[in-house]
Amino acid sequence: MFDAREIERLIVAGLDCEFLQIEGDDGVHFSGIVVSAAFEGKTKVRQHQAVYATLGKLMGNEIHALQLNTYTPAQWAEFQKELG
Repeated sequence: MFDAREIERLIVAGLDCEFLQIEGDDGVHFSGIVVSAAFEGKTKVRQHQAVYATLGKLMGNEIHALQLNTYTPAQWAEFQKELG
């Protein structure tokens, strides 16, 4: 069983994030939002791969699933405006 806070710690250790939120209460299935300037110019697939790389062998093992929403800082600001 894995903790969402530990996943956040690992992601932050490997990727400069402006905003990060990981949730999950069963210890193996998680979802999250990651905002990073490192995503600039990258496809969603490459953005997700960058996040998964911070977790290494934990992905598919201790962490069974991690559903991500990734944003550049500009995309995140626009998304926040749309929310109200």
